[in-house]
Amino acid sequence: MNRSNTAVAVSIALSALPAITFGQADGDMIRLAKDSGCYICHSVEPRNPAREVLTEGPAFRDIARRYKGQADAADRLTATILQGSGAKPSDKHWKGKVSGDVMPANAIEISEPDARKLAYWILSLRR
Repeated sequence: MNRSNTAVAVSIALSALPAITFGQADGDMIRLAKDSGCYICHSVEPRNPAREVLTEGPAFRDIARRYKGQADAADRLTATILQGSGAKPSDKHWKGKVSGDVMPANAIEISEPDARKLAYWILSLRR
């Protein structure tokens, strides 16, 4: 996908997001996620599968709930952001909940420090 197509896809994905009020730190992380291409497949809030098409990837709040209480959550999520997932059968834990089953590696789109910041932010969304 070229940059122009990516920008269009991100714009479309962002326009489908529900209205959510965030603080400045959240806004910075939303921009980071947007600029890194995360919103092409993910959203912040879960969609209603009874009324809406499944997203390509899980919502950030669903990811936060899945990792809740896991001591190594930030490290594992950072690794997933950078290296991707879906290559192993154990990676298929979102099957039936999202339309995609593989997350590509993103180490070109986002640096390790930014991936870690994004991981901590996503994990903070479990409320």
